[in-house]
Amino acid sequence: MRNMRSVWGQLHKKVYEENIDNKCKICDDEEYDSFECCPFKTPGLNTAPWIEFTERISCKMSSSVLRLRCQSKAGQHCLTQLSSNSSVGRLKEVISEVTKIPFAYIRVRQGYPPKEIDLTDNTKTLSSLPLQSGDTIYVDEDPSLRQRQKERLDTDLQVQIQELYVRGVLMRKTVPANNSCLFTSINAVMTKGDVDLSSAHQMRQLIAGIVLSDPEQFNSAFLEKSNSDYCSWIMKDNSWGGGIEISILSKYYEVEIDVVDTQSGRIDRFGEDMNYSKRVLLIYDGVHYDPLIMEPMIPGEPMQTIFSTKDENILAQAMEIASEAKATRQYTDTANFSLRCNICQVFLKGHIQAQSHAKKTGHKDFGEV
Repeated sequence: MRNMRSVWGQLHKKVYEENIDNKCKICDDEEYDSFECCPFKTPGLNTAPWIEFTERISCKMSSSVLRLRCQSKAGQHCLTQLSSNSSVGRLKEVISEVTKIPFAYIRVRQGYPPKEIDLTDNTKTLSSLPLQSGDTIYVDEDPSLRQRQKERLDTDLQVQIQELYVRGVLMRKTVPANNSCLFTSINAVMTKGDVDLSSAHQMRQLIAGIVLSDPEQFNSAFLEKSNSDYCSWIMKDNSWGGGIEISILSKYYEVEIDVVDTQSGRIDRFGEDMNYSKRVLLIYDGVHYDPLIMEPMIPGEPMQTIFSTKDENILAQAMEIASEAKATRQYTDTANFSLRCNICQVFLKGHIQAQSHAKKTGHKDFGEV
C-alpha cells in the first residue's frame, strides 16, 4: 500500500506540474500522496500526463526486472539481463554464458532443501516459474540430460546406418572409354544400371531424330554447325557427346541429369529449370563420363539409379565421390591428354592444340587416343 501511495503521489505531482495554475483541489499541495485523490475529479486539469505515466508504470510492472543470484562450480554470479517476460530458453542462455555449462544440460534448483525447477519448455516465460527477484538459484550440469542426449544421438546414428544399409551405397560404375561413354552412361542410369554398349547407337539415332525434327530450335547458332551436318556428325561412333546431347536427353526422358565434375567440384544440373521430380547422376573427369548408381547392401535387391530431386543427401554423396576422385587425381588432365583429329588423323596434345587445330582447319571431330 505504501508503494502504491508513493506512485499515486508521483502521478499527482506530475499532473500538478503540468497544470501550475490549476492546483489539485483535493491533494495536499506539498505532499501529493493522498491515496484517495484522483485528478479526474479536479475540473480543468490536463489528464494526459496522468494517462501516459499510468501506462508507463503499468508496462514496467508487467515486465519487471528479475535479478537472480546464480551459484555454480564456476562461482557466484548475478544475473541481471532477465525480466519476468524472458523465456526459459533465455534464462538457460544467460546461465550457460556465465557457467560454461552446455545449454542442453543445465539443471536449476532453488530453495532449501534445493528443489529442481522444470526447464523443459524453453518457450515458457519466467513469470510461470517459482522465481522472484533476489532469489538464489543453484546451477549444475545434469548427467542424466547428457546421457539422454547421448542415447538420442546413438539412436539417430543407428537409424541412419540402418537406412544406409537398407538403401545402399552410391558408387561409380565404370563404362568403356570408346567415344560413346556419355550415351552408354545415360542409358545405364535410365535402365537401373545396365551397361549395354549397343545402346549408344540407338541414343545417337534418338538425338539425331529430335534435332532433325525441329530445325528452328536446333539451328546453327545452337549446334555450332548446320542442322543436317550435326545429324550426320552425331551418328558417327567416334563423335563425343556433351552438354547439347545431355540437355536433349534430359528433356526427352523428362528427368534432371546432374553431372558431377571431379576436377572443378561442380555439379551441372541439366533440366533443373524444368522442375522435374526425378534426377539421375553422372560423374565426369574432364573427358570421360561414368554413371553413378546406388548399390544395394542387401543381396538380391535391385540397384537404384533414379532419385528424387528433393533428395539433397544424394547430391552430397555424389560430391564426396568427386572429392575422393580429385584427391587421388582420378581425372583427365585436359592440358596434356592425347587426341586425334578424326578428319585428318593428326595427333594433338591437350585442348589448346585441339582448339588451335580447329581454328586453322575447321575440323571439330576429335577422338581420345
